[in-house]
Amino acid sequence: MLLTADDRLLFIGDSITDAGRDYTDSTSLGNGYVREIARALRSGDGPGQSPTVINKGINGERVYDLETRWTTDVIDQRPTVVTVKIGINDTWRRYDGGILSPVDEFESCLDRILSRTTRDLAARLLVITPFLLPVTPDQETWHEDLSPRTEAVLRTARSHGAEVVRADVLLPRAAEEFGRAALAPDGVHPSPQGHELLAEAWLAKAESAVPRR
Repeated sequence: MLLTADDRLLFIGDSITDAGRDYTDSTSLGNGYVREIARALRSGDGPGQSPTVINKGINGERVYDLETRWTTDVIDQRPTVVTVKIGINDTWRRYDGGILSPVDEFESCLDRILSRTTRDLAARLLVITPFLLPVTPDQETWHEDLSPRTEAVLRTARSHGAEVVRADVLLPRAAEEFGRAALAPDGVHPSPQGHELLAEAWLAKAESAVPRR
């Protein structure tokens, strides 16, 4: 495994990363995929032998919100691995609040924060794509906004040499077996099973990735 006790793994994004973490406790990891990753990395290791895991997800955020706190919540934390999961709220707010996030502006913002990361940190980058498992008829229309946004995430991630976890492929495929609502009851937020699948995919990608030089 490429990750060591010297690594600092920072996860940042919206409620899917947040997963109910306690903002007053810097060690809180929430109840989602970040916690599952930390548990997996601790298994079989003695105290102090697994990487430090930091959760900086905040419920409801869009990519622009990440940019406003990138210095304090990412750069100043000096992580060795940065994982970004963002995009679904940039789509969701269009449909529930009429708040637009044009894909070109979204892509430019994501490019800026990933550029800062590669410039200011010697950190490996992982990006988890946004996903949707529609459970209501109106959610089916969201793909018209989310699909080009996901393509923007892929372009930007690859242009910065980031490893990509294709949640947009993984979860729909799993839903063919388990059902959409079993993996994301509201179509957006993963169930415990959904979070486990994300954690497994992240671990597989992180363990196979080549460290940045």
